[in-house]
Amino acid sequence: VQATFGYSPQELLGEPITLLMAEDLREPHRSGIRRYIETGDRSISWEGIAIRGRHRDGHEIPMEVSFGEAVREGRRIFTGIVRDVSERHQAQEALRRSQEQLQQSQRMEAIGRLAGGIAHDFNNLLTAITGYSDLLLSDLTPGHPMRDDISEIKRTADRAAVLTRQLLAFSRRQVLEPRVLDLNRVVADMEPMLQRLIGEDVTLVSLLDPRLRRVKADPGQLEQVVMNLAVNSRDAMPSGGLLTIETSNVEMDEQDAMEHLDLAPGRYVMLAVSDSGMGMDSETQSHLFEPFYTTKEQGKGTGLGLATVYGIVTQSGGTIWVYSELARGTTFKIYMPDAADVTETYEPVEQPAAPLGGSETILLTEDDPAVRALAHQVLLRKGYNVIEAPAPSQAILVAERFTGRIHLLLTDVVMPEMGGPELARRLISRRPEMKVLFMSGYTEDAIVHHGVLNSGVEFLQKPFSPDMLARRVRAVLDTEWVTPLAVVDETAASESDVRP
Repeated sequence: VQATFGYSPQELLGEPITLLMAEDLREPHRSGIRRYIETGDRSISWEGIAIRGRHRDGHEIPMEVSFGEAVREGRRIFTGIVRDVSERHQAQEALRRSQEQLQQSQRMEAIGRLAGGIAHDFNNLLTAITGYSDLLLSDLTPGHPMRDDISEIKRTADRAAVLTRQLLAFSRRQVLEPRVLDLNRVVADMEPMLQRLIGEDVTLVSLLDPRLRRVKADPGQLEQVVMNLAVNSRDAMPSGGLLTIETSNVEMDEQDAMEHLDLAPGRYVMLAVSDSGMGMDSETQSHLFEPFYTTKEQGKGTGLGLATVYGIVTQSGGTIWVYSELARGTTFKIYMPDAADVTETYEPVEQPAAPLGGSETILLTEDDPAVRALAHQVLLRKGYNVIEAPAPSQAILVAERFTGRIHLLLTDVVMPEMGGPELARRLISRRPEMKVLFMSGYTEDAIVHHGVLNSGVEFLQKPFSPDMLARRVRAVLDTEWVTPLAVVDETAASESDVRP
């Protein structure tokens, strides 16, 4: 009794049983007992009744009670068995949270697959639109009357490309370039830009742990996460307020891992972004990371900012948690795995300019006619000898009949009859000196692992400009070639081959 309620047995002698009940249950209990004594009416079961007990210090205890009665020496006696079911309730609550998190994760995964597929199709269209716009602009004189119109077409396509990149980020289908880095340095370097972004009415405070451990992440994508969260906080404080960015080392135990299903127990680095803004209700929080979900006025936001954050964090092996109260503010906490065992470090390196043309032979394989025609034209303009095929089977025939050297296979990843990696494997088995450059608007497990390119794989993300294509082709041709195992190994290729 003392362990459960805080009273000794001696203290309870002579006290009414209602002393151990939650205050709002005391009068209903008294009324029920009186009614039973007077009428014999037992309107509720006396077995396994769920009630709330009250501890001596005032906190409530979930309990299960079974009542009984007996007659002793002519007197009616009521008996009761009380069970503390706190652990059962905690287990049920943990199960409920786990089920909700699993359902949310499955819903986000389904939305992500849809978003990634949409981005893939749009990236093919945008590659042609931006590419031909660039070619037209390069052919027109500075004062040509059509120049402004074509420039506007290109600017619009570029804005659409930003949306598709955000969709790919959300769907975790983008290619990352992770490095071991100091999160404190990322935040500190961004502070001047963040201050301009949030405006003078918002005070920016950074609380950075000087002993912070390193993380492994794409530095550009990590900056995108911080910026998107800062913008979200700014918009939640239209009259100004406080924006706090905090970092710290965190040890996740088994209990913590139960609350964050995506994480295993271990060491993590935490990034928290908090604001003193309007806050959110539970309904808003349940849809917060879904693409195109926004509480802003029409035209004031795309609803992709937090979806992008979610995709980048999860693709980087972390998780994101949000806590918010209406009129009190919001806190986002991001947990990234500790990279203490990895020795590489990230330092920005200036890439020297490279020539953009050549005379090598390139086998171009792309099932989208507009993208294929654009790439063909760009490469011809740069001096390359281009042989093309609209499908992998035709590419194999072309390669068999071509008697000269093929220096580079430029191929899409996702094609109807055979994926790009399988095509590359078959061609390299006959032409081991041939280099390979994959291009796609949608990264797949065939060439990436958790968003990181397989070793030795060269990749060009759609949509790309003619200049980007020319630079990437030249860079691959100038690279010392070590045939990627993921391309040559027949078993790996067949398991990871991409088919719609």
